[in-house]
Amino acid sequence: MDKELVHDFIIRALAEDVGDGDHTSLATIPQGTMGKARLLVKDTGVLAGVELALEIFDMVSPELKVDVYLQDGAMVKPKDVAFMVEGSVQCILKAERLVLNCMQRMSGIATKTRQITDLLKGTNTKVLDTRKTTPGFRYLEKWAVEIGGGVNHRFGLYDMILIKDNHVDYSGGIQQAIYNTHEYLKAENKSLQIEIEVRNLDELEQVLETGGVDRIMLDNFSIPDLRDAINIISGRYATEASGGITADNIYEYAACGVDYISVGALTHSVKSLDLSLKAVK
Repeated sequence: MDKELVHDFIIRALAEDVGDGDHTSLATIPQGTMGKARLLVKDTGVLAGVELALEIFDMVSPELKVDVYLQDGAMVKPKDVAFMVEGSVQCILKAERLVLNCMQRMSGIATKTRQITDLLKGTNTKVLDTRKTTPGFRYLEKWAVEIGGGVNHRFGLYDMILIKDNHVDYSGGIQQAIYNTHEYLKAENKSLQIEIEVRNLDELEQVLETGGVDRIMLDNFSIPDLRDAINIISGRYATEASGGITADNIYEYAACGVDYISVGALTHSVKSLDLSLKAVK
């Protein structure tokens, strides 16, 4: 966990939610009231965000005590209790919604990722996330992918070169795009991995003739074409498949021998896991 990044997120999220005070709790609950609450699971899936919840509670009040019963990555079912938090009731309620919003979203992503990775058992293919994430929430969503057994692709535009179709078209073709990339990295004294997207076997041949990349993304390839492409590449470059890949056909794509399959749906269209924080009377 990147504590600095996480703490910055928590500060901004609490400011957004609490503003100048949780006036409902301040109005209804006497100062100093102590109590307990439990994180109740109401769904089946993979739990994620427990470690983050501990940071949220600690930042709201270091005096809150949390007993953890289930760790990140645990398979959970309805009526499971992930943890118990004890201390100032006003502080527990201040943290409640942020904890739930994060854990429900992260657990939904971890659950979806686990489902996809389970489909690939028996292959050597790894599942990648994408940049199709919620603005401001990317780090936590990619963290959830890891908890679910997936692998993070680049975090943003700054930590990897990924030459996609628009880059190729705007720069004047594959060869020119790769040449421009190397000139830029040399001029800026940067060392970044280079991946290039190809849309068909002809573009693949152009990349192989040009060289100078680390990974080739085979975008929207049919299964027969992907199989041919993997045979043509023959292990010279790492390979990634993307586009049009669903739970129904992902095993067939993986069986072609591709190293990675990127799945935007891991983060852009998941169902949150149903969790609640309930007072213990």
